[in-house]
Amino acid sequence: MSDKVTIVIPNYNGAKFLDECLRSLRKQSVSSEVIIIDNGSTDSGIETLRNNLAKHEDRYPKVLIHELTSNTGFANAVNVGINLAKTEYVLLLNNDTVSDEKMTENLLKAIDGKRNVFSVGAKMLQMKEPHNIDDSGDLYCALGWAFSPGRDKDNKNYDKKASITSACAGAAIYKKDALVQIGGFDEAHFCYLEDVDVGYRARIYGYKNLYEPSAVVYHAGSGTSGSRYNVFKEELTAGNNLYLIYKNMPFLQILINLPLIILGIVIKQIYFIKKGLGIAYLHGLAVGVKKIIKNSDKKVPYKKGHLKNYLCIELELLVNCVRRLVG
Repeated sequence: MSDKVTIVIPNYNGAKFLDECLRSLRKQSVSSEVIIIDNGSTDSGIETLRNNLAKHEDRYPKVLIHELTSNTGFANAVNVGINLAKTEYVLLLNNDTVSDEKMTENLLKAIDGKRNVFSVGAKMLQMKEPHNIDDSGDLYCALGWAFSPGRDKDNKNYDKKASITSACAGAAIYKKDALVQIGGFDEAHFCYLEDVDVGYRARIYGYKNLYEPSAVVYHAGSGTSGSRYNVFKEELTAGNNLYLIYKNMPFLQILINLPLIILGIVIKQIYFIKKGLGIAYLHGLAVGVKKIIKNSDKKVPYKKGHLKNYLCIELELLVNCVRRLVG
């Protein structure tokens, strides 16, 4: 068993996914302890899993189950798991995934011994259409949009390692001491964009985030929220995005990008009106303003020593606008 990495799986009503997910982890070329953080599930998944672990121990990896009394959100759940982990690296994994046998090994190889690497994201393929990318690492642009450039595209075109703004926490390995250094996942996000926030914050501190195509994970997608577009998701995403901008950008950087940020909001509003989610998006923005006021003390303080990092990030934000609009 690897003494370097622990796999943390946040779970909420994932009864139909857990068995296959854990069986794939039992087949990993590098075995690791698995910590499941249950977010107050109301289905029978954890009870069924306990029975299966007792009856068929050889089918599963070593599993520690930690149950929370209510749904505290993705960010809090993974923070609990990270705190429980005793290893140098923590691999976060969605419950609705099936992992290739060398997923853990290849993520570990991509980060181990690399002092300035904060996280490495896996190549996530769509479970039902594995020729298509589900996530190939996330980029953030000055329009205030986070996006995965490979989403829904042919996976053969995403076989090269790459630097990214942030790794998708659905399947990514993180350096635990660096997570502690920058404050971990921000629980104010609850879920959605918490991985972009932590990756962006790591960039401010001078770390890199990478995409590793040799680490393959098959993802069912929207295992908790139920669909790619819905009221719950769009409200949270819209609010969290405003909060992310306020929190991570110095005020001067916000002013510089403000015209593009406003343009990005207008385009998104029109897009979601067409999807029948215009009110949800608008309500999410209002919630985001409230979140900023409530969590104003969490704004990352500007430090002169980070100026070079801010300049590099700003250049990438502008370049990523072009990548998003022409991609």
